[in-house]
Amino acid sequence: MTIPQRYAVAGTGSRARDYVRALLRDHADVADLVALLDPNPGRLAYHDRLAGEFGRPGLPQYDVAGLERMIQEQSVDRVLVASPDHTHADVVARILRAGADVIVEKPLTIDPAGTRRIVEAMTDSGRSVVVTFNYRYSPRNSALRELIADGAVGQVTSVEFQWVLDTRHGADYFRRWHREKRNSGGLLVHKASHHFDLVNWWIGGVPTRVFASGDLSFYGAENAAARGLGQRPARGSVDGAAGDPFLLDLRADEDNRQLYYEAEKYDGYLRDQDVFGPGITIEDNLAVVAEYANGARLTYSLNAHSPWEGYRVAVNGTEGRAELEVVERAEVLASSAHLDPSYPTTSAGGGAVRVNGERLVLQRHWSPAVEVEIPAGVGGHGGGDRLLFEHLYRGAVEDRLGRAADFYDGLRAVAVGIAGNASLASGAPVVVGDLDLGGWPEASAQTSAPIAG
Repeated sequence: MTIPQRYAVAGTGSRARDYVRALLRDHADVADLVALLDPNPGRLAYHDRLAGEFGRPGLPQYDVAGLERMIQEQSVDRVLVASPDHTHADVVARILRAGADVIVEKPLTIDPAGTRRIVEAMTDSGRSVVVTFNYRYSPRNSALRELIADGAVGQVTSVEFQWVLDTRHGADYFRRWHREKRNSGGLLVHKASHHFDLVNWWIGGVPTRVFASGDLSFYGAENAAARGLGQRPARGSVDGAAGDPFLLDLRADEDNRQLYYEAEKYDGYLRDQDVFGPGITIEDNLAVVAEYANGARLTYSLNAHSPWEGYRVAVNGTEGRAELEVVERAEVLASSAHLDPSYPTTSAGGGAVRVNGERLVLQRHWSPAVEVEIPAGVGGHGGGDRLLFEHLYRGAVEDRLGRAADFYDGLRAVAVGIAGNASLASGAPVVVGDLDLGGWPEASAQTSAPIAG
C-alpha cells in the first residue's frame, strides 16, 4: 500500500484553487493535503471552505512566520508554492532548509539574487525543487515538440514567436501586484517565462545572449492622459464598472468577492486597481531577440492590450518550417469584461471573421503544406493542467516528450526574462552566463536531448 505524501500549500490566491482541487479530488490516494499557509486569514478561510467541499474541513493554518513550524508539526513532505513572485526565493529557500521538497508556480523567482538563494538552499539541504510549466502539457504544444524532435523541420535555425494578451487577461496584470516590477519582474519574467520555457523545450536549447526592447505604451496614467481619457470612475463603483470595461468589480464574482474583496481588510491588498492609474512600472509591449548555444535564434514579441488573445509560432529548420496558430479568445466584448480574466473562454461563433481554435501546419522543402492533427485537450491552460497535476502528484511516467520540468528548466526559462530586464535597463545585449544565477554552468550541462525515435 502506497503511503500518501503529505502536502502543504503556501499562498492561497486564485491559482492555488486548481492545485487544491486536483489534489483532493483526483489524487487523494497518493497526496494528502495537511496544511495551508498565507498571511491573509480571509484567503485561508476561503481555501478551508474549498477543502471542506471534499470532506477535509479544518485544515491547520499558518502565517508566513510559522512556515518552519508548519513543516515540522505537520510532517510535510512537499510544499506547493503559489505566493507572489517576489516571495518565491525566500519561501522556497526556507522550505528546503526546513526539510521539505518544493513545487513552485512559475516563475522560479524574479532576479539573480533569488536564483542564487534557491541554488544555495538546494545544495545545502539536498532537497528538490520542481517548477510548474503547464503549457508543455497542452496537446498543441506537445504536437509541435514532437514534430521538431522527430526531425520534421531538420535542425532548427530560428523561432518566431508572437503572443498577444487581450484586454481582459492582459489588462488584469495591470490591476494586481504584478503591475510593479519589484513584485513580478514584469511580464518578461512573470508571463513570458511560460513562453521561453516552451522555446527552450521545443528546440532543446540553452539561451546564451538576450537583447530586449519595450515600454509601457497603453496602460498607466500618462498614457490615459495622452489619449484624453479624462476622469476615471472611482474604484469599486458599481455604476462606474458597468460603464467602463477596464474596471473590474470584485463583487460581481463570488470567488473574487471571497478571495479578495472581503479579504482587503486584513492586509489592504487591492486586487482591482485601475489599469490607467499611477504606479505601474512594468511594460505592456515587449520584443526580445535571444541566441542559443545550439545556434538557433528566437524573435519574440508580447502585447498586453490586444482585442483578441492567442499566439503564433513559426519554427524554421534546415528541412522546412512548422507553424502553430492558436486563438484562445477571438474577441473581448464589454459585456463580458467582468468574468474571470485568467482563463480563455469560447466567444466568437462560427460565422465570425476570427474564431477560437488552433492549427498546426508543416511544410517541408519542395513539398506542399500539410495540416498536422492536434489531439483534443480538456481542462485549463489548453488541456495542460490535468496532465501536469498527474505528473506532479503521481510522478512522471515514461514520456518521450519530456514534459516534466525540473529546477534547471525553471532556471533556463527565467534566465531569458531576467536577461531581458537587464537589457531593457542597459540598452545593450546581455550574456546570460554573466548574470551570476548561481547554477548556470550546471544548467548548461543539462541541455534537453532530442527524443529517441
